[in-house]
Parts: sequence; structure tokens; C-alpha cells
Amino acid sequence: MSTAEQILDAPLGLQGGAPRSIKAQSQAEPRRPAAPTGIWPAGLLAAVAWTGLGLLTLLWPNKEAGFSDWAFTQEFGIATLVVAVLLLAIALLGGRTGRVIRTLRPAGQWLVALAVGLSLWEVSTAKLGVLPSPFFAPPQSLIDVVHEDWQRLGLSTVHSLRLLANGFVLGALVGFITGVAIGWSRIAGYWVHPLLRFLGPVPASALLPLAFFFAPSSYSAAVFLVGLATFFPVAVLTWSGVASVHKSYYDVARTLGASERFLVLRVAIPAALPQVFVGLFMGLGASFSVLITAEMMGVKAGLGWYLQWAQGWAAYANMYAALLVMAALCSGLITLLFKVRDRVLSWQKGTVKW
Repeated sequence: MSTAEQILDAPLGLQGGAPRSIKAQSQAEPRRPAAPTGIWPAGLLAAVAWTGLGLLTLLWPNKEAGFSDWAFTQEFGIATLVVAVLLLAIALLGGRTGRVIRTLRPAGQWLVALAVGLSLWEVSTAKLGVLPSPFFAPPQSLIDVVHEDWQRLGLSTVHSLRLLANGFVLGALVGFITGVAIGWSRIAGYWVHPLLRFLGPVPASALLPLAFFFAPSSYSAAVFLVGLATFFPVAVLTWSGVASVHKSYYDVARTLGASERFLVLRVAIPAALPQVFVGLFMGLGASFSVLITAEMMGVKAGLGWYLQWAQGWAAYANMYAALLVMAALCSGLITLLFKVRDRVLSWQKGTVKW
């Protein structure tokens, strides 16, 4: 093993010839913020807003629109009152709730805005009928969709997740390898870089007819399109990250006897990881939009298929439920990718503004 590899492979506490002291290690560890004390004002306001939503839903009769009534109106009103009671208890207990108050306090204003938004939605649809049915449905109709059609909706979500995972992982892996090759090798940069700049900006959805013609199945065509949407941003930003590594890093490693393989794996790639994760975030958004389009065109199951099915049967409440599931799914995947980034790039904290 070369000198550079021995230095970089050594534990952090042993580099420099002496182990880190216990005091230094304790100072380096981040401290958990103390739980806030006293009454939570935003929580009290949120409790009032959710109480108003519950009373509005239960006491204001629905406007009939060609049928008896909207189902699950009473259940929705009771659920909002339960949320109001919980928020009131948390707001009054304050710091005694520990992790709960630390988690909810940053979202206090959003909790108020959510209750106000649901109230406006309820009034404009179920109570006044300003937004006519069946094109617009009140919030309680989503409960009806989950109660009546949860199996089809859940199965569509699972199919979309599987398709997205296959396409995203494939596109990210190929894009990462391509980006490293372009950024490191002059030969790869000469031949691949012009093609990437010429064909990369073409939207993946524009290749739908060709993908479904050449692919052996509609599923494989959808995987290819999702992977293609992920490939371009990951490849470009990985190439940019590798190419922008300062030459002094390579010079120091070569002076210590590092090999070419070591320079790529232990110098270039770690230094380019922040750019790689930016490409992954961009690729995830692009792949999700292509996923829905591909499922509408030829896939036999998935959220895109479910959305088209709901539109075909004029089941607009089911369509809104599918849209909310899509939004929650995309937001959850982005949050998960943030967690992975924070874990992988934990060495950047304190040196780079996140």
C-alpha cells in the first residue's frame, strides 16, 4: 500500500501521530438542541383553526348536487376535531412533550395554513358548490376513495415505485460512470462529450414512440425512458465535479505514491460527490415526470395508468387522490435522498453551507 493510501485509510483519530483526546471528540459531536419551554403560540392558533374546520364541516349542511350527500363528512369533521385536541395538548404542554414539540414547532404556521386551505376547499365545494361537482370534490371524498379503492390505488403506487426504482438506479449508475469517464479521460471526453451535449437536452418523453417501438415490452420501454431522464443530469454534473477538482490534490497524492486507480476512486470521486448529488436530485424530478407520462402511454399498472383510468370514468375524486399520492411519493423520495446525502457527505458539515 502506498503512503497516500496509508494516510487516507488511517482512522481520523490516529492521523497526525497522536489519537484525538476525549475532550476534542466530545466537542466535535453536535449537541442536540434543548426542547423549547412554555406554551406554543402557533400551536394554539393551529388548534383554533382546526377546530373551526371541524365545526364548519359538521354544523354547515352540504349542498346537494344530484345525489344525497357527500360520504364521510361526519368522519372528516370528527378527525379534524381530534387533530385540534392533539395540537391544543401539545401547545399547552410545550417542552414537556420532548421530541414532538421539536418536530412540530417549525411547521406551526403551515399547520394553520393547512387548516385554512382545507376550510376554503370545503366551503367552495361541499357547502356552497362554487366549484361544481363532479369536476371538483371536497376533502372528505378522498376518504371515500381510500375506503372504496385502496387496493387499486395501493397496487398502482407499488408498480410506480418499482418502475421508478429500476429506471432511476439504472440511469444514475450509467450517468455516474459516464460522467467520471468524461471528466477523467481525454479520449472519453473527446468522443462522448459532444454526443452528450447534442443528444442530452432532448426530452426523454419525446422519444416515447421510438422507445415503445424498439423495446420488447412496454415496461422495459418505460424503464429506459425513466433511466434516460436520470442519465443526463447525473452524467453532466458528475463530469463537472470530476473536471473541477483542483490539480493540487492530484499532485499531493502523486507525490505520496498514489496510483491512477487511487486518484480516481479516492480523490476525484469523493471531491465530485456534492455535484453528483445535485445531479441525482435533478434526475429524480425529471424521472418522476417521465414515469407518469410513460405509464399513461402503455404500462398496464401504476399511478399514471390510474390517473388516466380515473379521468376516463370521470372519477375526479380518484384523480385527486392519485395526484396527492404522487406528490407525497415524490416528496418522500426527495427527503430520503436528502438523508442519504447528509450521511454520505457528513464530512462537509462546518466547511460548506448546506
